[in-house]
Amino acid sequence: MDGGLIVFSLAATFFAAALTVPAGFGLATMITPVVFLWLEPHEAVAVVGIVHGSHNAWKLKVLRQSVDYEAVKRYGWAMVVGALIGAALNTAVKADPLLLIVGIALVMLPLLSISEKWTNYRLPEAEDRIGGFGSGFFGGLTGHQGALRAMFLQKRLPDKSEYAATAAVLALVVDVTRVPVYVALEGWQILDAGWLILGLVLAAVLGVQLGKRWLKKWKSDTIRNGYFGGDCRKWCALHSRSCCCLAVALNSTKCIGNPPKKQNCG
Repeated sequence: MDGGLIVFSLAATFFAAALTVPAGFGLATMITPVVFLWLEPHEAVAVVGIVHGSHNAWKLKVLRQSVDYEAVKRYGWAMVVGALIGAALNTAVKADPLLLIVGIALVMLPLLSISEKWTNYRLPEAEDRIGGFGSGFFGGLTGHQGALRAMFLQKRLPDKSEYAATAAVLALVVDVTRVPVYVALEGWQILDAGWLILGLVLAAVLGVQLGKRWLKKWKSDTIRNGYFGGDCRKWCALHSRSCCCLAVALNSTKCIGNPPKKQNCG
């Protein structure tokens, strides 16, 4: 077992969890490539879901006084329906196509959030529940729900604390919906990676405590721009192995689940 990879995985999860408190989304985008270094695609998405849910539960505990429950009522049901359908589809898709879908989501959904900001586009209120369904669906399918959620939630909640707290509740709704579907349809072997789950959960929870400080000091836009601006090199390095694995998957060659030193992933 590579001790350096363990430290890297825990550190990446810790800082990603801290960054996503003021940003309101991004944890799954940043830690999915890390978990792919350890597990097969279906197991990786499920484990990220457990870590993501634990992170949002703790974030809710820390920020519970700022939650807008009217927004939760408005979007929650649509996100549950979408998450159920997406999670069921996740278990029906084979490993290599799922790896390709997740790789596309890793690239396209964050870019969507940038495009939405640059064009100042927001989903009309009459259609924002459709955005809730889409967020839940992609959350269930690949684990990436935050970029779509931001399209309808940021306009409604301009206050950064309310946005962060309410986003945590909605994300938790999706996580609580999808993870049992993964376990029911994929089996309890997901929990064989218990040591990895425990370590990443602890790192994510501790990251929330740091992120709470950043929420008070930094602007949310600064964090979100950091994903795609000054910190772009970090995320490119983080995702490079997964992108390589996507290419290998298209050639039907396994590149997941082996020790990193034996992988041909750069």
